[in-house]
Amino acid sequence: MRVRKTSGANQRTPESRGALLPSPLAPDSLALSLLLAARVIAAVRAGQSLTQALTALGSEYPAARAAAQDIAYGSLRRYGSGEFILARLLSRALPHPESEALLLGALHRLQTRPQSAYMVVDQAVAAAGEIAAGAFKGLVNAVLRNYLRQRHALHAAMADDDEATQQHPCWWLSRLRRAYPDGWREIVAIGNQQPPMTLRVNRRRVALADYMVRLHGLGLSARPAGCSALILDRPLPVDALPGFADGLVSIQDAGAQRAAQILAPVGGERVLDACAAPGGKTAHLLESNEVELLAIDIDALRVRRIEDNLRRLGLSATVKVADCRETAQWWDGQPFDAILADVPCSASGVVRRHPDIKYLRRESDIRRFAHMQSEILDRLWPLLKPGGRLLYATCSIFPEENGAQIDAFLFRQPDAQRVAEEKLLPQLEHDGFFYALLRKAA
Repeated sequence: MRVRKTSGANQRTPESRGALLPSPLAPDSLALSLLLAARVIAAVRAGQSLTQALTALGSEYPAARAAAQDIAYGSLRRYGSGEFILARLLSRALPHPESEALLLGALHRLQTRPQSAYMVVDQAVAAAGEIAAGAFKGLVNAVLRNYLRQRHALHAAMADDDEATQQHPCWWLSRLRRAYPDGWREIVAIGNQQPPMTLRVNRRRVALADYMVRLHGLGLSARPAGCSALILDRPLPVDALPGFADGLVSIQDAGAQRAAQILAPVGGERVLDACAAPGGKTAHLLESNEVELLAIDIDALRVRRIEDNLRRLGLSATVKVADCRETAQWWDGQPFDAILADVPCSASGVVRRHPDIKYLRRESDIRRFAHMQSEILDRLWPLLKPGGRLLYATCSIFPEENGAQIDAFLFRQPDAQRVAEEKLLPQLEHDGFFYALLRKAA
């Protein structure tokens, strides 16, 4: 992996830094946005998720935070390319993690806003003044100006570096080439783009066509992408969506919406959502029909998001913090008609939406996830009624977590039948997902 590691002596975790200290930088300045983005990028490179790092910023500087999020996402999406350039402009790794992260964010800004090059350099130097008592201001200025002088040669040299040009880790690219020899380039290209903003319309409350009329009335455009999905022509804050606070719509990728559509819960059924957080699929199941639903997840903080989602949507379910594999701790002994097993996975199909995955995943994780997935399947299968349905779901595009996992399970469980299988490779309109609907013999 091409991430340049900073020396350990002066590293501080995001938790130890705490909230952003008072700063002379203007609240709406690019300098403050670059500084905030540097904290996020440094946290991800140190192993923290992008969601956690952004949450740690708080909401004190809304204008700067929004721009910082855009810079952080863009920098992390360009996996390998920023590091490639820094490796040629720096003689050694810098002793402070945020200084390199600041350079990565500034390089991204220079590449995407070349018409504002000198302003970007000036604001990056100002941001550097808030890191390590300003010790890196001169270096940041020199590195960025050297990049502007050498950028054509640097980008020409990058053409020979697979990781930098494809913006994915080498091990990831190798797996894609083996699994999709004719389509891996398209998968990579989609993974490097910004995802669309997709809505899930609660059709029990409002028809898809009627909600489109409401959008058009506000000057907003969207196109259908399935029976419940609308893709907005441009993203916007959720508060600007008509009826969002009232539960008319939610944000959910069109591919993710396929889970409830394939499982197709019937009114009155007893349903288990076994790895439910943050609750998007849970809510969609409840919107689909009147069912008795139990939603569990091992992460207590993420379980709160399930509860928040259900509260906004006016939906009801039993929600528990539990490891779905430890059935004796949460199951009441009553079998389920239907189970959704949206299992932990590499998340390789949603990398454009979560670019930190490129930094956080290791090739060894695939085997670890596959072991966990098979364990979850084996533990949940006995909880299903004869004739019941289990939907196995991942947001991965690696075969070991998908078709190969189901093949192995069917070999272990002779009373399991594969009813349907759907492999969604990443496309412009949806992320990458895998679904396998299994039925237990009656």
